[in-house]
Amino acid sequence: KVKSQLEDKEGKTFDVFTAVEFKTQVVAGTNYFIKVHVGNDEFMHLRVFRSLPHENKPLSLHSYQSSKTKHDELTFF
Repeated sequence: KVKSQLEDKEGKTFDVFTAVEFKTQVVAGTNYFIKVHVGNDEFMHLRVFRSLPHENKPLSLHSYQSSKTKHDELTFF
């Protein structure tokens, strides 16, 4: 659901977009930290926010880190 948001921010299209790992952090909603394979040996770390159910808002890409590798540790950011 956030692939198009990332593509807009990066100004490019990802043929490969596969989540390979994630962590969660409960706040006033939930932050998802997701390691995504975007092709070749390239990975990105995404921070996606899901608001509380009663707010009825879509998932939003809060921030991301590019130029990651398969072996980079997924940390909170």
